[in-house]
Amino acid sequence: MLRGLDHIVVAVNDLAVAGKAYEALGFTVTPENRHPWGTANRLIQLDGFFIELLSVAEPDLITETVGSQFSFGAFNRTFLAKREGASMLVMESRDANSDRQDFERVGLSLFEPFSFERIAHLPDGKTAEVAFDLTILRDPLSPEIGYFTCHNKFPENFWKPAFQTHDNGAREIKTIYLIAEDPSDHHEFLGGFTGQREMRATSLGLEVETARGRVRVLNPAAYRSLVGESAADAIQGELPQLAAIEIGTRKADRTGVFPASRLHGLTVILSSQDS
Repeated sequence: MLRGLDHIVVAVNDLAVAGKAYEALGFTVTPENRHPWGTANRLIQLDGFFIELLSVAEPDLITETVGSQFSFGAFNRTFLAKREGASMLVMESRDANSDRQDFERVGLSLFEPFSFERIAHLPDGKTAEVAFDLTILRDPLSPEIGYFTCHNKFPENFWKPAFQTHDNGAREIKTIYLIAEDPSDHHEFLGGFTGQREMRATSLGLEVETARGRVRVLNPAAYRSLVGESAADAIQGELPQLAAIEIGTRKADRTGVFPASRLHGLTVILSSQDS
């Protein structure tokens, strides 16, 4: 099953401050939502993809990962103890059971099935129930990145035109960028995770075309060439890591590279939607 990009989790220390940083860049950011395991989020919705700004709100509610039982809260708490930034990459799901069977068939390592519900705060001030089935994987070659598929059970309560309208013209996900010392090491895992077994490999890295957007894994030199010296110098932490996101915008005057130092660990590239 070929999957599309669903969202990226960006772990931040202060949700309000991070929200203001993205609003200053012209994004519409949703009100705060709470998870039952101690984290809170605010979202930036695009056309079928979103950025999830996430913080630890109630640390006493966080449980630990034990064996094959994954703790979403503990994973992001541990990530934030080292730095802010993109902590998890998420692909869309149409059926969690099918995802699990696909991943087992290609030999990927899985955690136990995980489902949850929460209350969503809507643009008109009302609330609605949303619910998700997650299929969570682990990649031994990138232990500081979380991976899962997400089946949105009530999309009509989640996606709202008012949240998908941005002053900077942002519309669609184009590319997620990972940095790795040897991009070819991640060929097998990403092929199984995305469902795309065909990918382009060059001396600079890998490119995977998904059903929604691309994933590119670049070596450090190639990444520096892409984003420039100042954005590359802002990289913190060990490799491999999720480093940047490219978003298509309808406003040519709002394009550019906005470094991680401004956006809590994630470099954002706004480019022409048609390019």
